[in-house]
Amino acid sequence: MPTYQSHHKPSPLSYGAIGDAYGFCFEFASAEFVRYNNDLKFHQHPEFKVTPGFYSDDTQMHLALGELIISGKEWTPKFIAQSFIDVFKRDPRQGYASGFHSFLKSVNSGEEFVEKIRPESERNGAAMRAPVIGILPDIHEVKEKSRIQAMLTHDTKGGRDSAVASSLLCHYFAYGLGKKNDAPDFLEAHLPGHDWATPWVDPIPVHGIITVRAAVTAITQTDSLSALLKKCISFTGDVDSVATIALASASCSMEFKRDIPKNLWSDIEDSKFGISYLLDLDSRILELTINQS
Repeated sequence: MPTYQSHHKPSPLSYGAIGDAYGFCFEFASAEFVRYNNDLKFHQHPEFKVTPGFYSDDTQMHLALGELIISGKEWTPKFIAQSFIDVFKRDPRQGYASGFHSFLKSVNSGEEFVEKIRPESERNGAAMRAPVIGILPDIHEVKEKSRIQAMLTHDTKGGRDSAVASSLLCHYFAYGLGKKNDAPDFLEAHLPGHDWATPWVDPIPVHGIITVRAAVTAITQTDSLSALLKKCISFTGDVDSVATIALASASCSMEFKRDIPKNLWSDIEDSKFGISYLLDLDSRILELTINQS
């Protein structure tokens, strides 16, 4: 079984949150706004009334899966759904699609969630929350758990494959399975038919496979975390999800200079479930999975 790379500490939840919070400032903003303000500082979104430095649903659902990993509970639709409900109700926040936001408000148990959800989406919700699963040491477990959590809300080929690809990307770097420029070939070997190697160049729609493809493009074209973050935002569109996946995965790689500016670390939210909580959760997951590997 592979082991963690010894010279760094994979931190997908906290670095993913940096990507999410920074990207949230630019989500679906105009290309002009992005060009003028993509300077590694948190900005007020031109339309959304969101406090700069606050993360979105991407990180909230990501940490829900992180909490489930360390809980020891069975990885079933009921317990996954309950984790999503719990993190949302204890800390309601913006960023969720309006229909799903209303759905989370209306359900009170994992059983009710599973009974009422219509998991027909090919959007990127299952992918944006999946990187942390890649910290698990067994690649078969990574793929299966990614698929199970995707099927809860995105039980389509694109929804399932995008989630598996997102977690495999993180796993690839955490366990040193190859160079970053070979990541597209790794994904192609496990999930063929999605054109992982062709660079993405257009604005990002709310689409699972495209979101992961854009993250892969940004990873292969940069070699520092700050450059990676700016590259993700430069696509325009649904950039916070791209940045969440890319930063979470690249945080596990020794090929990236870890140069996120101090102001992003100091200005990201540090509420009860903010950056300090995420850093601690990353450490707990790392300790647990090191003991498994």
